[in-house]
Amino acid sequence: MNVVVDASVWSLALRRHRPDAPEVEALVALLRDDRAALLNPVRQEVLSGVRDPQRFRTLRDELRTLPEYPLTATHHEVAAESFNACRAKGIQGSGTDFLICAASLLDRLPIFTTDQDFARYAAHLPITLYRPA
Repeated sequence: MNVVVDASVWSLALRRHRPDAPEVEALVALLRDDRAALLNPVRQEVLSGVRDPQRFRTLRDELRTLPEYPLTATHHEVAAESFNACRAKGIQGSGTDFLICAASLLDRLPIFTTDQDFARYAAHLPITLYRPA
């Protein structure tokens, strides 16, 4: 089963250079097994803020080796519904977060994240969070 990987995990692996972090080890295992799903909005988040042009190009090229995860109009609609459901409960989130939730909901994919916002979303949405073994 594929796992949607949030920018928080990619950031640990690609920007902060923490190869000893358990999340990084779990990401490496997912990548080795071709199970890591990278949504293009997450790709954009990971690449945003990389100031050094050479580092940007290197990271961009590394991420291009991963298959694109297809998002449809339905994913965007479910993301909007999820945003509205959470907002009605006083919970705010980004468009990218809710696209990740939509992929989890529609495609039954767990979400791998270190971002505690997803635990708040999970209280109101039937999403699954990935817990590495």
